[in-house]
Amino acid sequence: MSGAGLFGQAEFEAGQRVGVLTTQPLDRVLDYRAPEGGCSTGDFVEVPLGPRRVLGVVWGPGEGSFDAARLRPVHRVLDAPPMRDELRSFIARAADYTLTPLPAMLRLATRAPGLGDNPAMRHVYRLAGGEPDRMTDARARTIAAMREHGGLAFTLGELSHLAGVSTSVIKGLVKQGVIVEEEAPRDLPYPHLDPELPGRELTADQAAASESLRQGVAAGRYGTTLLKGVTGSGKTEVYLEAVAECLKKGRQALVLLPEIALTAGFLARVEDRFGARPAEWHSGVTQTERRRLWRMVGQGGAQLVVGARSALFLPFRDLGLIVVDEEHDTSYKQEDGVLYNARDMAVLRASLASAQVILASATPSLETWANAEAGKYRRLDLASRFGASELPEMRAIDMREAGLPANRWISPELQKAVRARLQAKEQALLFLNRRGYAPVTICRACGHQIACEHCDARMVEHRFLKRLVCHQCGETKPMPEACPSCGVEGKLAPVGPGVERLGEEVTELFPEARVAVLSSDLFGSARALKAQIEAIAEGAADIIIGTQLVAKGHNFPLLTLVGVIDADLGLQGSDLRAAERTFQLMRQVAGRAGRAERPGEALLQTWQPEHPVIRAILSGDEEGFWRAEAAEREAAGMPPYGRMAGIVLSSPNLQEAFDFGNELARRDAPLRAIGAQLFGPAPAPIARIRGRHRVRLLVKAAKGAALQPALARWLAQLKPPANLRLSVDIDPQSFF
Repeated sequence: MSGAGLFGQAEFEAGQRVGVLTTQPLDRVLDYRAPEGGCSTGDFVEVPLGPRRVLGVVWGPGEGSFDAARLRPVHRVLDAPPMRDELRSFIARAADYTLTPLPAMLRLATRAPGLGDNPAMRHVYRLAGGEPDRMTDARARTIAAMREHGGLAFTLGELSHLAGVSTSVIKGLVKQGVIVEEEAPRDLPYPHLDPELPGRELTADQAAASESLRQGVAAGRYGTTLLKGVTGSGKTEVYLEAVAECLKKGRQALVLLPEIALTAGFLARVEDRFGARPAEWHSGVTQTERRRLWRMVGQGGAQLVVGARSALFLPFRDLGLIVVDEEHDTSYKQEDGVLYNARDMAVLRASLASAQVILASATPSLETWANAEAGKYRRLDLASRFGASELPEMRAIDMREAGLPANRWISPELQKAVRARLQAKEQALLFLNRRGYAPVTICRACGHQIACEHCDARMVEHRFLKRLVCHQCGETKPMPEACPSCGVEGKLAPVGPGVERLGEEVTELFPEARVAVLSSDLFGSARALKAQIEAIAEGAADIIIGTQLVAKGHNFPLLTLVGVIDADLGLQGSDLRAAERTFQLMRQVAGRAGRAERPGEALLQTWQPEHPVIRAILSGDEEGFWRAEAAEREAAGMPPYGRMAGIVLSSPNLQEAFDFGNELARRDAPLRAIGAQLFGPAPAPIARIRGRHRVRLLVKAAKGAALQPALARWLAQLKPPANLRLSVDIDPQSFF
């Protein structure tokens, strides 16, 4: 079901046939009668569907296929700004590109609670003037606090916290008329950001880049720029000047971040630049705040949104700039539900909104690098670090010559470097991209490896939790005393290291050091993780042990040494992007070192120091690496020089999945018509998840091929059985 290219404003009088797109899993727009008072395209409405009332959007005129006399009326038009043509077109175009049903895409654009509720009210308090009959210290603090904030309205809790007084003090001032209590909408606009406030002093390179970005924003038309800068080069300060230009023009800006733990430091920088905090959109904000932001974005009451990938689907009134920070990060690709890449969707939305896109990274994705090389994107480079900091020196430790004892993973050379940092009162980071204690638990009596009962995956021991965890489906169970296969006790042994096991080794080697383990599974909430990162930045740990979480833009001023425990880990397997991701991850994590005045060093433990990727990481010849990687991909016709789509069939019945896949393969004429190749069906690399067997097909086509229409025609030939799920992944980032 497509909707791209059909949009325009239309008014519908009461009783007229209208088409409403609902968020329900249906395959079409539904016809209704316009309500009393009429409605317009884009209006958010509540409509009857069976015995329920559901949320929908007036998508256009009705199709006319249903008897008009039997049409049910729209129940009501919601008190919310109508969805603009730009957003409706984006939803439709994104649905067409990803082969996603329109209702599923609409759900992404309505993920806020209470959209159908009438605007709620709350009590707020303002300074009325005058003096109380008796001035106390608490009353004086309350009045002074309100005057300091220019007569703004506060809730009772906010004012109590701000002035450091009890609520009874405030209520006493209300009785005396010094403070007035009034009702105001619960969903208030966000504090005003002032783009005229001075920013940080920029270097010549930074100033030239920011001027170029500001000019692009001021032009008021679409354009995409790759802002490439080494870690610590001040990319954030540069693109915040583009945000300032956007706000000066009265337009809205969106900054996407790849990791929720990055937001605390970033929000502080925004507040420092613009005098107030921006709006936030991610899984860590409350449902009340999500509703407020959704409404304020549509009304223009939020100038800048900082958020996760789903913020792309917010109903901006006038979006002028999208920044995708760390644009290479794999977390921008949603791998379940609606499969989309936020980087690509940002470019699509900006093109429809006449907005600018800034793709910021020290190690851009090959797709972005290739688009810049081809002239589709502008490219701006920041070649040096900001201020006195220098890029870290990078060296390899050849593990073939390290003489490491069994069940140890920190080489003597790395130990020596860590101890030197401890003596200098500096921080060291040990990086290992494996969560948990050990990736495999094996029985030394029978050789059995403990696997997940529901997935084709080994269970990972998490000693801190005292449980085994499946990293595919999330299944957990207590660590058994006896082998589940042979029943022998005391023979279960961990194989290989995770960050928890590395933590044990560090504690043994450096008992005097304060050790912090940063891994997403060790924190109960995003708030706790943010607090730990802030504490580390202030010097609360001597040695940090972390997974890829630590590579994502954190700034630890005291950190001068990065030790990579297993630099070869990402090079294993046959992933199309293995070399690219290893290069990016190693360069990013090394860039955490020496970001302040003290020089940094990065040591990579590797068993294959002659590997081309390891050599490229150490040499710093990034352009040479990208050119070589691009040449390989182009010769093979692989993305970004070709098109790919992954089709995964999952079913409780393995034979059913294979039978359906084989029948699809026999009907591949629509694919052959565009010159595409079909591979499979074959078991997916992870062949079972949550008890469902997974079978994969891959489609490869030339870059200019009309892949999506051909896929749609091909898949429409067969209806999947009831228990079989079929997902289509355009431009897959992973091949599990």
